[in-house]
This record gives sequence, C-alpha cells and structure tokens, in this order.
Amino acid sequence: VKDTLPTDPAARDRMILDLYGSPDARQINGIGGADPLTSKVAIVNPSDRDDADIDYTFGYVGIADAVVDYEGNCGNISAGAGVFAIMEGFVKAVEPETVVRIFNTNTNKVIEAHVPVRDGKPVIDGDFAIDGVPGTGARITLY
Repeated sequence: VKDTLPTDPAARDRMILDLYGSPDARQINGIGGADPLTSKVAIVNPSDRDDADIDYTFGYVGIADAVVDYEGNCGNISAGAGVFAIMEGFVKAVEPETVVRIFNTNTNKVIEAHVPVRDGKPVIDGDFAIDGVPGTGARITLY
C-alpha cells in the first residue's frame, strides 16, 4: 500500500530493494527469488480518479542492480492488484464477480479486472492455468 512506503521516491526504492534483497544476484536476504519473474512489486492505493477504484504502480526490482524500473506493466501483477483491492476493502466485493477499475500509473491507462467473488471474498482457487506458471487458480480477466 502506497501509504505505508516513504513518500520520497529514492527512500521508497531503497526500502523496496532492501525487502527484495537487492542488489545481490541471489537476493538471499530478501523475497525476490533471484529471477526477473519473481522480482516485481505493485504499489497500490485507493484512487482519487472518477474512472478508477485504485491506482497501481508496477515495478521490476533489479536483482544484481540497485534499481526499481517503473517503465512497464505485468498482467499477472495487475490481476493481483485487483484481488488485493477487494481483500483490503478498497473495493466492495460483489458476487459473483467484482469489477475493479485499476489506473496504471506507468502507462496512464485504466485496466478493468473482473475478479470472481464468493462469500464476500475474492476466489483464488480454481482450475485456470497460465502457460509457464506452475499450478492453477481462479480466472481473473483483464480488459
């Protein structure tokens, strides 16, 4: 959540790098996993925009380099931001599906995440598979 991070961008990035164990090719003292696929961060907060429920900033966390790159986006992390928004109460859960409007600050675009909901909570279990990703889970569709 953005409000839990330092407001100064340099201090924020230092904190993120520390959490991920970067810079270190093995990220042994952090949660990074020493792979670009697992060294990603989402910074999420409720949005002030009329066309979005949350603001979301995506970052690739450097592994061997002390850098957080905010130039791109990741669909899987975008889907996770929608689930997170419901879990944190930023968006009210509506069954059977909640639409979360996500403003991506990297691309200045609004993404809609369609998140399945049951018993007031996002559904995370399911049989949906993504090539290259181990396991299965609920299908979250992005538009």
